[in-house]
Amino acid sequence: MTHVICGVDVSATTLDARIGRDGEHCRFDVSTEGLDDLVVFCHAHQVSLVVMEATGGYERRPAGHLWAANLPTAIVNPRAVRDFAKAMGWLEKTDRIDCGLIAWYAETKRIQPTPPASATQARLTALVRRLRQLTDLRTQQTNQRRLITKPAVLDSFGPILAAIVTQQRQLETLIAQAIGDDPLWTRLDAAFRTIKGVADRTVARLMAEMPEIGTLSNKAVAKLAGLAPIARDSGQHSGKRRVRGGREPVRSILFVIAEVVRRYDPDFVAFHQRLSRAGKPNKLIRIAIARKILVRLNAKAREVRNNTALPA
Repeated sequence: MTHVICGVDVSATTLDARIGRDGEHCRFDVSTEGLDDLVVFCHAHQVSLVVMEATGGYERRPAGHLWAANLPTAIVNPRAVRDFAKAMGWLEKTDRIDCGLIAWYAETKRIQPTPPASATQARLTALVRRLRQLTDLRTQQTNQRRLITKPAVLDSFGPILAAIVTQQRQLETLIAQAIGDDPLWTRLDAAFRTIKGVADRTVARLMAEMPEIGTLSNKAVAKLAGLAPIARDSGQHSGKRRVRGGREPVRSILFVIAEVVRRYDPDFVAFHQRLSRAGKPNKLIRIAIARKILVRLNAKAREVRNNTALPA
């Protein structure tokens, strides 16, 4: 059976779809009618896989609509597609060209469908991301207030900060309830907290942004979080191995708690001392501790999953 791939280039208002590398092209609006037309277009061409780039969240609605219509859909990294296009000699970039390149990339890389998150997982992720947005907003407002000296202007910060704090507490309650209502999440929560320094927000961030934890190898989970050093060696040259990419929300919170964990956990205290005596830079040490924390969390999650009998 022929494996027909439809590449879709996503924007805020339109979807450009192409069958294969250079097949039929069509543009659809991002609306209920437009998405229904995209489904009809895919069925008419016997599409077996729809592929689109991650586009800051704009891809979620069309991907969900396609899955609901029994059309397997995959979300791919836009940088990987762009690098592939350049490697193939395509420097031009338009929506009509991009959708064909996405399909070509998916065919070459043998991309597999990306199943949508469950309703409970999607809800937890939305709650955790909103809490982080409010935390960032609170930090911004607090920093801005420090620069203000006029009493009339200072008074305007109070109601805003109070409203932010109220919403943060509401979200924290909802997140705790969501974790408590899921048997697996409850067990993971208890296991993660055995590491001193891992608390509410770290647990919630891991469950929301890295639901795969405990199902991957330690090397894979470190790379997924962007905490795995990337080799840059050539011939006699051995370059610095920096971390890059990955899931920033997970990496950033592990980087923060690394400073706490290394003070209280004997194993991490010894690890920090060993790297310090070796003359390693402070930032490198902190990243190494963050990676070690993630590896330990992954091991705990694997143990929980292995010991938890999930319903068939």
